[in-house]
Order: sequence, then C-alpha cells, then structure tokens
Amino acid sequence: MANIIGAIQNTVSISLFNRGQAGKIFEEVRRFGAKVVMKNNAAECVLLSPEEYVSLMDEVNDARLLAVASERMANFNPDTLVSQDEVDCEFGFTAEELDGIEVDIE
Repeated sequence: MANIIGAIQNTVSISLFNRGQAGKIFEEVRRFGAKVVMKNNAAECVLLSPEEYVSLMDEVNDARLLAVASERMANFNPDTLVSQDEVDCEFGFTAEELDGIEVDIE
C-alpha cells in the first residue's frame, strides 16, 4: 500500500504545466525527488533533479564498467600477459625516464 501512495504522490499531470505550475513542480522535484509526468493517464516522462540524474548516470556507468571488467576477468589468460620490461623495450622507455613520472588513478 505504501508503494501505491508513493507512486501517486510522485506523479503530476501535464495539465499542471499548462496552468503555469512548472516552477512549483520543479521545486518539488528538487526537494522530494523524481516526479512522473502523466499525459492521458499514461506516463509521459520522468523529471529528475540534475544531481539525481548525474548520480543515476554514475551508477549506470559503474555497472557498465563492472560488466566489462567481469567479462575480461572471466576470459583472463595469464599466458597472454606482457611484462613491464617487454613494454619498455617495445616502446623504448628507460627506467630513468619512468622514475620521474607520477600517475594519479581515480
């Protein structure tokens, strides 16, 4: 029952936009989260705050990266590894050149 009440409270009719209520609706989205815009008794779109949208997109991207990493680990073959010495030799890097480089990984 709580899910139904929450769903009803998080819907807004598109006619409210036509009546000049957009500012009020956007404020509710900022304060309380997403709103589903209804048109002819069907969901038309979902309104999210920019912060919520960025958060959701970060989660989607993290899930995609996890899927790629999981697939790579499932197909991992240690026989295909290339050592750092082999990479250095192939690209002409010397240990002295690499000692002065700092790398930040986020």
